[in-house]
Amino acid sequence: MAAADDRAPGALYVVATPIGNPEDLSPRARRVLAEAGLIACEDTRRAARILAAHSIRTPTVSYFEHNERRRAPELIERMRAGATIALISDAGTPAISDPGFRLVRAALDAGIRVAAAPGPSAVIAALSISGLPTDRFVFEGFLPQRSGARRAALEALAREARTIVFYESPRRLAAALAEMAGVFGADRPAAVAREITKTFEETVRGTLGELRDRYADQAARGEITIVVAGAAGDSGAASAGTVSGAISTAELIDAGLSLKQASAVIAKLTGSSRREIYQRELSRRSHGDTD
Repeated sequence: MAAADDRAPGALYVVATPIGNPEDLSPRARRVLAEAGLIACEDTRRAARILAAHSIRTPTVSYFEHNERRRAPELIERMRAGATIALISDAGTPAISDPGFRLVRAALDAGIRVAAAPGPSAVIAALSISGLPTDRFVFEGFLPQRSGARRAALEALAREARTIVFYESPRRLAAALAEMAGVFGADRPAAVAREITKTFEETVRGTLGELRDRYADQAARGEITIVVAGAAGDSGAASAGTVSGAISTAELIDAGLSLKQASAVIAKLTGSSRREIYQRELSRRSHGDTD
């Protein structure tokens, strides 16, 4: 990678665009898109709608999964020659389960400045309203389409203590929830966020068993994000508020400590995050598990 003072004169801006509501395009993102020499977009037709809504007339070029290997070198040469290029996806933040990583990596290797104009992301939006712990999480993107591979991927995550976020298609939602309930346990807290920021936005919270039953016979539509609480087994014992073979948060509270104090004690004994223990205990209580 080139040193900072050897940078090429152009620049690449990774620009987040609305995941539904066009008002979510930030003023800075509008300015970057308007001032760029070219916008590389996943779908030029969809991009045209959001650009027209904000009176942006910057030329566009397609940059999607099946042409990015060919297109990336062309864009790099433009930036080497001094062009400023903005990269957008169909919705949300580029390179997050969308094309963009190859172009970002190539730009960095070429010594080109890469900057973000951050904004909407379905991952963060769904996580923030799920009601599940947010201090530590892992994003898994889309699960494999085939049942066997999907189940294997879920089994590899069965002991993951962090909150897990997935994307899923409407037609595979029922099958994915059924397999999650089977692998993670039907009583694992979760949330299904659909059409975030759009007219028919909906977030359904419950256990995986409840969500499985709800969507077994009810077709879902739109963009879907699934948020699942982390495991509370041996690998996540501290996160659940328990010291293996010792004492739990609930027992400390019964002994007269506040939840905050009890969480601090468990955190000190285990070396885990006090905030994570606190949030997981709140989540456990909110789902009626007070044993």
